[in-house]
Amino acid sequence: MLTKKEQRLRRARQTRIRIATQGVARLTVNRTNLHIYASVISGDGGKVIASASTAEAEVRKALGATGKGGNVAAAEIIGKRVAEKAKAAGIEKVAFDRAGFAYHGRVKALADAARAAGLQF
Repeated sequence: MLTKKEQRLRRARQTRIRIATQGVARLTVNRTNLHIYASVISGDGGKVIASASTAEAEVRKALGATGKGGNVAAAEIIGKRVAEKAKAAGIEKVAFDRAGFAYHGRVKALADAARAAGLQF
């Protein structure tokens, strides 16, 4: 019997294999109870092109009080921020890697904000 975490990691591994065959940059998401992290990784998987998280000092100031990084509003800010950084680096098309997390709530909010900011996936 697999634990919940092992099931998520299994789904994530399968998705990464599928994305690797495409050879396109991928937007990865990781969420914890307190924070959400997003990175754009090159097509070969060897280099982080852009990243953003609620653990950054600038984002924490924008969110206000501590502990406010684990909500949908924070995820929207991170989605917009990582999309702007990726576009500045010349990346416009990515594959979305949700790392086995359900496409719901904070993950969905981050993806929608990144699309609204100009990333295509």
